[in-house]
This record gives sequence, C-alpha cells and structure tokens, in this order.
Amino acid sequence: MSTTRTVPALAAGLLGIATVIGPAPAGSARDTWTTTTDAVPDSTVVEFGEVIDIAVDVDSQGGDAPGAGTTTLYAREGASTTWRRVATSTASADFLDVRPRIRTAYKVVYGGHAPESPQQDTYERSESDPFTVEVSRTITRPKGGFTLKGRVRPRFARRTIIVKVSSEQDTGYRRFTTIRTDRRGRYRIALPRRTGTWYWSLVVRADANYLGTGYKWETWVS
Repeated sequence: MSTTRTVPALAAGLLGIATVIGPAPAGSARDTWTTTTDAVPDSTVVEFGEVIDIAVDVDSQGGDAPGAGTTTLYAREGASTTWRRVATSTASADFLDVRPRIRTAYKVVYGGHAPESPQQDTYERSESDPFTVEVSRTITRPKGGFTLKGRVRPRFARRTIIVKVSSEQDTGYRRFTTIRTDRRGRYRIALPRRTGTWYWSLVVRADANYLGTGYKWETWVS
C-alpha cells in the first residue's frame, strides 16, 4: 500500500518542477536596438592653431540613448584615404578642444553594446555622417608704417605672396608685385611712398590643405 502512495506523490513533484523551468515570466526578454549617431562641430572653418568642439548625440530605435558603449572620433587629413582614431569617450559624450592641423574630415562611430547580463538590451553599431573642417593659414602683420613684415604659418617656406594695390578701398585692385618668404615663412616688403591714399592687399593663396589668407593695408602721403 505504501508503494502505491509514493508514485502519485513523485508524479506531483515532477509536475511542480516542470512549472518552474517552463517559459520565462513576461517582461524578462530583452531587445536589440538599432542606433543613430550625430556629430556636429561648433565651426567648420578655423585658423591654424584653433580648436573646435564636436557635439555628439547617440539615440536608439526605442527612443532612448544607449546607457553603455563608447564613441570614437576618427579623422582623415588632407588627401589621405585612411581614417585614424583621435579619441574615445562614453556614448553621447562630446569631443572638446579638437585641433585640426590641416583640412580634415571627421566622423564619430558608436561601437554598439552587447549585454553583460540577460537584463540588458543590445545596441547595434552606428556612425555619423562625415564633415570637413577647413583650416586657413595665419599671417602676422606690422602695426604701422610703410614696411610690411611678418610670418605665414604653417609650412610656408620660400613661397610667394601676391601684393596688389588700388586707389579704392574695396575695388580696383591690380597686381603690384610678388614676394617670397624665407625658410621660416617670414616675409618683408617696403611699400613706395606714393602721394595720396593707397590701399594694399597681401594675398596668400589657398592650396589642397589650407585656405588662403591675407590682409589689407592703407598708406597715405600728403
């Protein structure tokens, strides 16, 4: 008689175990989300030596920013076809004080995030649209007088500067001469002491890596 009682009790125990290891409770399954990454610089034109800040925003298909993962800033300088890593930060953190040395394209890549536990969502990788920051050379100038001298940076050794002149401040400029910098990028020109008021323009041409630069200068002789 005791044997016939044990069998039903054992069967009841097995049914209880089957209920515990059955389908997981509702809401325990996690999701996989696609993401979008936006990167916006505070300026796309700077002088050599200046820095930019890049605002970063990473969002998911679900409408929330990923709570984990990293973003990486990449740069492609000049005519290069290779992206190099500049800096890495947490998701949606901005990149500050980025210093382009020459004309440079940038993009930001969110690396995605794989869950470390069953309670976390999965976020897929995404990257921003590239943007380009133009860099202009700098030129120093005197504070007054008929002798113009200064320095052009960077890397402007033994290159030409165009000098133009006009009797009108905004129009009518024609080429006066060209001068050449020395091995350190320094220039010097003594302007003629012409009677009347004259306007001079020094022009540093643009090239593949840098925007042009220059300035205007006024002289007068009574």
